[in-house]
Amino acid sequence: MNNEIPPANPTPSNGYSLMAVLLHWLLGAALVAMLAVGYYMEDLPVSPERLKLFNWHKWAGICILTLSLLRLVWRLTHRPPPLPADIQQDMPAWQHHAHYLTQYTMYGLFFIVPLFGWAYSSASGFPVVVFGLVPLPDFVPVGQDLAELIKPWHEGTAMALAVLILLHVAAALKHQWWDKHALLQRMWPRR
Repeated sequence: MNNEIPPANPTPSNGYSLMAVLLHWLLGAALVAMLAVGYYMEDLPVSPERLKLFNWHKWAGICILTLSLLRLVWRLTHRPPPLPADIQQDMPAWQHHAHYLTQYTMYGLFFIVPLFGWAYSSASGFPVVVFGLVPLPDFVPVGQDLAELIKPWHEGTAMALAVLILLHVAAALKHQWWDKHALLQRMWPRR
């Protein structure tokens, strides 16, 4: 007997719901753009372009934080479809563990990376102004020593997220093309 109470609105088919698909791809595209811009702007000399990119990076980080919260709420209230039986049979136990570890770590980093960025910006004395219109309160007190302490955590967690995204994409492509599991169709909008 299963005593587990299912979340509201379970997804009845083997594919993800349209909302889950939209949140997945929107967050994925936003994260790739943020990581690319963050990497690009890191070595730029002080200039109007660098200041513009840093401001964009900060408010986009807050948007990603908000989007991550929406995605987490959706995930907690809508049961994802189980892995198809053929994938479950073909995957060794270590791949099952890696699948869940990667998934949960990525969800954690969706929040940790922007929060470290917000904290770093606050500690550096540069407020976060979303869309150039909505100033956010400082997340931590201003202090250069604190900013220097937080900066490597923001960069390190962002790099960890980038590695996990690459691993996630590589695993999906492996299942799609090497194992011929047609896994990618689960994350496309259904007709």
